[in-house]
Amino acid sequence: MTAITDSLPVTPGQQLLEEGRGLLARGDRTAAAQVLARARDERDVALAAHALIEEHGLVGSFANVMGLDCTISEEDDIFGFFLRHPSSRNPLRDYLADGWRTLSELMLLLEAVDKPLLNTPRVLEFASGHGRFTRHLAKALGPQRVVVSDVVPGAVEFSRRTFGVEGFLSAGVPEDVRWPGQYDLVFVLSLFSHLPRATWARWLQALYGAVAPGGLLVFSTHGLKAARFDNVTLDDEGFFFAASSESNAIDAQEYGTTFTAPEFVLARIAETAGADRLVHQAPVHFWNHQDAYVLRKVAP
Repeated sequence: MTAITDSLPVTPGQQLLEEGRGLLARGDRTAAAQVLARARDERDVALAAHALIEEHGLVGSFANVMGLDCTISEEDDIFGFFLRHPSSRNPLRDYLADGWRTLSELMLLLEAVDKPLLNTPRVLEFASGHGRFTRHLAKALGPQRVVVSDVVPGAVEFSRRTFGVEGFLSAGVPEDVRWPGQYDLVFVLSLFSHLPRATWARWLQALYGAVAPGGLLVFSTHGLKAARFDNVTLDDEGFFFAASSESNAIDAQEYGTTFTAPEFVLARIAETAGADRLVHQAPVHFWNHQDAYVLRKVAP
């Protein structure tokens, strides 16, 4: 009589992963690298195989190619987005390359306002997540010049531990954030593309307040191209919010998906910082999908 078991069948990826672990235990790094590279192509174990390759510095590691720490947190919702997305043939490569692309696009944006990133003494990356971009910023500037902040405690701790940057916990509403100081550049990628109307301008005001005199606030939004792409109709003010996003860690009513016309954004800038504080506006600048805005705080 055959025994009945509740265990699920072992997948090909799980078999490869266990084989790779066994080879590592026996000290056969060459064979382990080959087996784990195959396991890395299986989506159910891709991140686990990647972690072993990176941890042991095996042939085929992304760190060997990119020259930076390529550790990815298991809690990273953005990596999960790439992993599940049907257009991503290689989620690990796409995720890591996306952070590099963001760095290049930020550098181009800052060159346009004659404020080169590499000359910036202190940078705050706000809503930093689990370091998709942080790892590249820390390599470019050195971790001592980078501070991160996120509302998810584990995300901040992961970046501090993994990339050596400073970090502090954000909050669900802007008035509750305890800012450690002011920064020469406050970079806010894809936060305003998720905020409800009730906190949109309040976050803009709070983040502008975190900019040191003479410094810059850079933020991005889902603009008109993104709205057309997703068949979204904006209201009379040029605003749309849906309580849904790729994040599993934040309440969807607090962090959903937002689209804004330039007129809406410019009106909020005028109300909070002053219209003359806008020094550059770049439609579809980040990822050929999100609009970029650059505000400069007047030095005393």
